[in-house]
Amino acid sequence: MLKYIFRRILQMIPTVIGVVLVTFALFNIVPNDLAAIALGKNVTLEMLENFDEQRGLNKPLFFGARAKMRAYEEQDFSEGAGRWRNWSNAVYSAEAATVTIQPGTEINPLAFALKDGTEYEWKIKYRGEGTLVGQSLSSKDWKTAKVRFHGLENEGFKAGLQPLEIQRLELNRVVRNPFDSQLFFYVGQLARGELGFSEHFKQPVSKLLLDGVPPSLSLMIPIFVVGLVVSISLSLICAFFRNQFLDRFLVVTAVALMSINYLVFIIVGQYFLAYKQGIFPVWGYESARYLLLPAIIGIVSGLGSNIRFYRTIMLDEMYKDYVRTAFAKGVSKPRVLFVHVLKNAMIPIITNVVIAIPFLYTGSLLLEKFFGIPGLGYLGVTAVLSSDIDVVRALVLIGALMFVVANLLTDICYAAADPRVKLK
Repeated sequence: MLKYIFRRILQMIPTVIGVVLVTFALFNIVPNDLAAIALGKNVTLEMLENFDEQRGLNKPLFFGARAKMRAYEEQDFSEGAGRWRNWSNAVYSAEAATVTIQPGTEINPLAFALKDGTEYEWKIKYRGEGTLVGQSLSSKDWKTAKVRFHGLENEGFKAGLQPLEIQRLELNRVVRNPFDSQLFFYVGQLARGELGFSEHFKQPVSKLLLDGVPPSLSLMIPIFVVGLVVSISLSLICAFFRNQFLDRFLVVTAVALMSINYLVFIIVGQYFLAYKQGIFPVWGYESARYLLLPAIIGIVSGLGSNIRFYRTIMLDEMYKDYVRTAFAKGVSKPRVLFVHVLKNAMIPIITNVVIAIPFLYTGSLLLEKFFGIPGLGYLGVTAVLSSDIDVVRALVLIGALMFVVANLLTDICYAAADPRVKLK
């Protein structure tokens, strides 16, 4: 058993690496601009740069020697003058797709001051005469040049006796270590146990998760345990009274419960039982009493599908040879159901139960949101609505990793429940 568990843990390592890479791709490659999504529209370029700096988003994606900067984003003058329209001593020509700095004038195109001690590089296609961060530029024909400088050496452009024409201009931060990238920054964060910082809540994501786990588990564990016991018990009753009135009544009830939208249970329960009748609190998380109504709604709403599923499993076992043999030997019907049938039906039951375990961590999005329970479900909904990227990414990552662990637990439970299953 221990050798099998150790071997399975080793096999999980590539899967965990794959989960980390997929999470990285979802949140670093697919979105256009994480900082703009998280901070909104009314922000400065310096605020966006600070967001990128804190999360390593101002680095190359995988590997590289250059990284883009928000202080001056790559300018293509064929698409317009951009920020260069702000200076009267710079003449833009749409026909030539160039900007011309008039003789003897200065322009600093940076949106904000750069960090001291960091090396940067201008890449410019120009002709004419002038200086860039104190370095001379002089060419009668179009020429591409790279000019390196440090953070405080941002003097900008100064045209000489002749005008300085610019056709293309790009600013990059020089990356000394090719492994200083977004991917390795993210992996390093995870290795240190850091999950980022929430812009909406202004707290570390790890603290938010730790604070949200107890409320989620206090709601989801009763729903999970009570729902499982009731569902299996009612499915055994269906098998015991199969094709009789009670079996058909429970099946019809299960189908009806499956047909009702989850929101209907919440709204009806909250309005009639909490608001009108005053049996339960409407909103809050102050004591166990506040969890009763959402727990009841969670159990009832899940009964329909669970009864149908477990009933099918029980009836499938009822027609097997060992059941007929047990009845032929005179074993009572309750003993056949609760000892023989239930035991042999444990494999699909375990599969269904273990798959549900990761959802205990993530909580119930709708129940927590509607009843004001400050769990991970409530946190997840709030993070999505406020575009809190770090929180959403952490929830997705941990949920995916829990599914990987759940697969290992499933195999171990198989061997414990059925002696015919051998762990090799």
